[in-house]
Amino acid sequence: MCNLYSETSHQDAIRDLVGAFEDSVGNLPLYRAIFPDKLAPVVRNAPNAKREFVNLRWGMPSPPAFLKPGQIDPGVTNIRNASSPHWRRWLEPANRCLVPATSFCEPSILPDRSTGRKEWTWFALGEARPLFFFAGIWCDSRCVSGTKKAPEC
Repeated sequence: MCNLYSETSHQDAIRDLVGAFEDSVGNLPLYRAIFPDKLAPVVRNAPNAKREFVNLRWGMPSPPAFLKPGQIDPGVTNIRNASSPHWRRWLEPANRCLVPATSFCEPSILPDRSTGRKEWTWFALGEARPLFFFAGIWCDSRCVSGTKKAPEC
């Protein structure tokens, strides 16, 4: 998954498309820029076997082997090694979710020659930015995240 996306569709459109029966999101604002470690809407299978529309914090806990003692967990947003024992417990259907989006943003591979900065480009399925979904996984995490000055969970 990318590290920046937006979700600007209507709440009813998301619920209708995926058949979400439980909705704990409340009033869904327009999310013009969703970054890691922020709350964002997802659709998941609730424990009562109904689809649930809920806000979850974006990111997964880092494997402990990659953290120094006392280090704030920066989290992981792209899981590339699904065979790692760290991720295996969350790959079952109970932890899968759909992440609604209307566009996502990716940086250029090389920096601009004149500015030295990478260019960011938004992608969508069309000019009207229709609704689509990323596949995701979720977990209950009690990790400490954020920054050293403002840790949060």
